[in-house]
Amino acid sequence: MSAEFESRLLSFLLPWRTAPGWRVAFSGGLDSTVLLHLLAQLARREALPPLSAIHVHHGLQAVADGWPEHCQRFCNVLGVPLQVARVQVDGGASLERAAREARYAAFTASLGEGDCLLTGQHRDDQAETVLFRLFRGAGVRGLSGMAASRRLGAGMLLRPLLGFDREELERYARSHGLSWVEDPSNASDDYDRNYLRNRVLPGIVQRWPSAVETITRSAAHLAEADGLLGELAQNDLISTGARNEYIGMQLPSLAVAALAELSEPRQRNALRHWLAPLARLPDSAHWAGWQDLRDAREDAEPIWRLADGELRRAHGRLWWLASPWLGFVPTNQTWHDPSQSLSLPSNGSLRFEGTPPNGPLEIRHRQGGEVMVLPGRGRRDLKRLLNEAAIPAFLRARLPLLWRADELLGVALLPDLRVESGQGWTLRWTPPTNDSGLS
Repeated sequence: MSAEFESRLLSFLLPWRTAPGWRVAFSGGLDSTVLLHLLAQLARREALPPLSAIHVHHGLQAVADGWPEHCQRFCNVLGVPLQVARVQVDGGASLERAAREARYAAFTASLGEGDCLLTGQHRDDQAETVLFRLFRGAGVRGLSGMAASRRLGAGMLLRPLLGFDREELERYARSHGLSWVEDPSNASDDYDRNYLRNRVLPGIVQRWPSAVETITRSAAHLAEADGLLGELAQNDLISTGARNEYIGMQLPSLAVAALAELSEPRQRNALRHWLAPLARLPDSAHWAGWQDLRDAREDAEPIWRLADGELRRAHGRLWWLASPWLGFVPTNQTWHDPSQSLSLPSNGSLRFEGTPPNGPLEIRHRQGGEVMVLPGRGRRDLKRLLNEAAIPAFLRARLPLLWRADELLGVALLPDLRVESGQGWTLRWTPPTNDSGLS
């Protein structure tokens, strides 16, 4: 049995044999115990990346306090380094979701560039996941189940046991005399996934013995279909002029008219793939927000609010604004030393190219009614100048304005606006790059 297990495992892991490190998510349960043992045995004969383990302690039940010690003893026997990460789980409507988010945050933080995190989910877990998502009304992507591999932070998340069922793992563990911890909360049907695992799936298997295999096979078909939808979405996004940059800023946008020419299912498909790396996707009922935004009058400023930000329409394009962008609070600052760059709270930094103007200088943000006196053009309303430059309304509150007393000298992003002909300086703004939609 060991030889077969090892061969199947190595075949799956072949693309990542040169990774900087393999780290096993080690709960101490059956699945991760078998995975870690298999890899430790392999590492004695094969040239594998450095192997380590991470145990996440949630602190949700007293019995779990002894699990880090159990995991440490097991790792000591195998000669595998172990990291114990203690996390705080925020209470809320779904304790399962909060625990998972805390756990994966710890996993992500533990990975270096190119490292692989290996988890122990198996075929039964995959079938359970597909059923769970089916009852929540998931689409093609959700019903494709857990991906065998995907990006996670700076590295990769791998699930090498998805081709194994729990019975196989238990036989392996018993044949090698392995011991593992049992989470008593798994027996409680109060949690949705436990109810599926303990009550629903066994009844299905009793009626259809090969149900787990056929459910996971259907998930594989749906994963393939999702891949094809992704290719279609990429082609459609190219046709809609998708871009991430605007006047030197990382600001994702699409052309609304080109997107609206597609059929509604293709519109939603393209938007799902465009939004996937930026935000949690809306449920089916919430997609009416896209229709309202798309069909609003040309002179309107519609907004579609999502969990992690909002979409706005301006100058014929659809713009994604992440929550940190929306939370910006403008503050005035005196620029005491213009020879040095100036850090702006939550708004990047400013610097001068050339010889700065004489001071005292101050950075302010728009309040309305600002005027610039331009050579050969006289007094011009800043609002009109921004309209001429096609600066979207949602961006204007963030634009740093350079003042000297009551004189507006310059505007970030618009270096061609000169208050003096032949002035020897240019104001350069580096926008923030620490939130989605800007980084």
